Amino acid sequence: MLSTGHQIVVGTLDLLPGTQFGWHTHHQHQLNWAEDGVLTIATAEGSWILPPARALWIPRHTKHTTGSARSTTMRSLLIDRDLVEWQVPTVVDVGPLLGPLLSYLGTDLGKEPRERAEAVLQDLLVPVPVAPIQLPMPVDDRAAGVAKALQEDPADTRTLAEWGRQVGASERTLARLFGAQTGMGFDEWRTRLRLSQAIALLADGHTVTAAGRRVGYATPSAFVVAFRRVTGVSPGRYFARSNSRSMP
Repeated sequence: MLSTGHQIVVGTLDLLPGTQFGWHTHHQHQLNWAEDGVLTIATAEGSWILPPARALWIPRHTKHTTGSARSTTMRSLLIDRDLVEWQVPTVVDVGPLLGPLLSYLGTDLGKEPRERAEAVLQDLLVPVPVAPIQLPMPVDDRAAGVAKALQEDPADTRTLAEWGRQVGASERTLARLFGAQTGMGFDEWRTRLRLSQAIALLADGHTVTAAGRRVGYATPSAFVVAFRRVTGVSPGRYFARSNSRSMP
């Protein structure tokens, strides 16, 4: 479904589990929001997993992918105007005013109501300092085998030496492969994998304790420390809807 205004086109898409739109760009700026469900958006900088409390501003001509692991209703706004000065993808807080406004813009509005609604949007775009999670995958069969196994069970605590005995490579070889092909050490790569899966669990309603345990953290505090270090915010801040009114 498309709702069209003079400067903003709103697409509403019901995404099935496993939906994935491959790498593409737009001539307009884009604001993507999961009204219900969870979106995963990736750019060259990394990926964001976005619950309904967060949207992502994607500047025009930014190459990206969009997908969902579960059923999701996505509002996608294509915007001709330079509403903000952000030159890189930026996470936006979807507070008590912005969420209903995005839903309202997705309906069949007349010209004047749509113009009034579009005029409010700029005032409600409040950035949240959330860093993307970079998780490049190794391509060597041995390292890729380890990565695939950890994707299936991120709580697996085997060392590189133990993995090496399984895939037929030395600990040093695996360490070299992860560093050369992912740009980070094995421990850091595994941390980011765990956090990316934990965010999806949190979005599905799991507690911090349960999500952390599911991906391999012995204590909630260890999970929160790792989460804050990689994303820049705590799990609670990542998912919290702002209660502030951003309108002047």
